[in-house]
Amino acid sequence: MQITLKGIGKKFNQEWIFRDISYTFPAKSVSAILGRNGSGKSTLLQLLAGNLTSTSGVIAFSLDGKTIAGEEIFSQLTLAAPYLELIEEFSLQEMVNFHFSFKEYLPGINYNQLIGMLGFTPSGSKQIRQFSSGMKQRVKLVLALLSNVPLILLDEPTMNLDEEGIGWYLELMRKYSQNRTVIICTNLHQTESSFAANLLKVEDYKGQGCATK
Repeated sequence: MQITLKGIGKKFNQEWIFRDISYTFPAKSVSAILGRNGSGKSTLLQLLAGNLTSTSGVIAFSLDGKTIAGEEIFSQLTLAAPYLELIEEFSLQEMVNFHFSFKEYLPGINYNQLIGMLGFTPSGSKQIRQFSSGMKQRVKLVLALLSNVPLILLDEPTMNLDEEGIGWYLELMRKYSQNRTVIICTNLHQTESSFAANLLKVEDYKGQGCATK
């Protein structure tokens, strides 16, 4: 999946978060959107996911040389982010089965293998609401990375992970980010996206009068 931004801008309440971003995220590579907290990087990721619309400019998606309409992009991606909640009333099995009723597993992956990759043993029918924040983050990441989609969007992927969990995340990325387009939003570049080949610094696109959301 290649993504091309042409003059993209977003404003809220008449104030620009960023403006005039022209940039290409190459297909089958890892890219990072860098910026301080409140710089607008999560807003940009939401535009790429189709969850927000831009105030100005155009986003073009192409897969294997074929154009993908913006309204169809949701079927081609997964998104893991702190502000996207799991369904707390579900058990882990219910959550996984629900997710994969919309997406397919990566070839060679099944439910039991996914559970084994979490790094913790789920307790029977324990609800997601009873998981620690680190356990929930691991669930979000395996659902995103083990789905058979060409585009993976990750916002602050190591949030709530301890040192062991960060190592677990990096190994998961090493194994399952190959031959797909991965875009990571982070202010911890050396920790979360040190392997990124392409960097977009969103603060470079804050014009005069831009907000700092």
